[in-house]
Amino acid sequence: MTTRAPFKVLFLCTGNSARSILAEFLLKRLGGERFEVYSAGAAPTGQVHPLALRLLRERFRIPAADARSKSWDEFRDVRFDFVITVCDKARESCPVWPHQPVIAHWGSDDPAAVEGSELEKEAAFLKVAMEISRRLELFLALPIEKLDRLRLTALTRDIGEPQPAPSPLPREPSR
Repeated sequence: MTTRAPFKVLFLCTGNSARSILAEFLLKRLGGERFEVYSAGAAPTGQVHPLALRLLRERFRIPAADARSKSWDEFRDVRFDFVITVCDKARESCPVWPHQPVIAHWGSDDPAAVEGSELEKEAAFLKVAMEISRRLELFLALPIEKLDRLRLTALTRDIGEPQPAPSPLPREPSR
């Protein structure tokens, strides 16, 4: 792992059409020059989902016209600092990456699989984008340069763990 920016990050999904694209472009925006960001898929669809592009453009004001669905084979010789899977299928089939990057799984539901009205589909994409955005905020808050590899790996992985539901407030005793 390099000890200073820019850190190379790869987001992996199966089709590289929605979740990994959202993660790539959101981190490019939020992380600035601190990160060099890519996305890829195990079995790329060959096209980016139009709702992902529209959400990036309209909600986040991120131009992503150059987004493309691509295979992770394209990056086999790149030395990444972080490889983050964003879907369970990619996690299961993720290849071994050379140079031992920090590997983490931040799974999200597939918004492209949602059936229903256009409004329901848009809501699914927004939900996933907000989930990814929140995880990226947590990731960006990590003092990457100051953490040892073991601690950095643990904290990066923790970001993708489901958060427990808040405990209900204790009830007042009956009188």
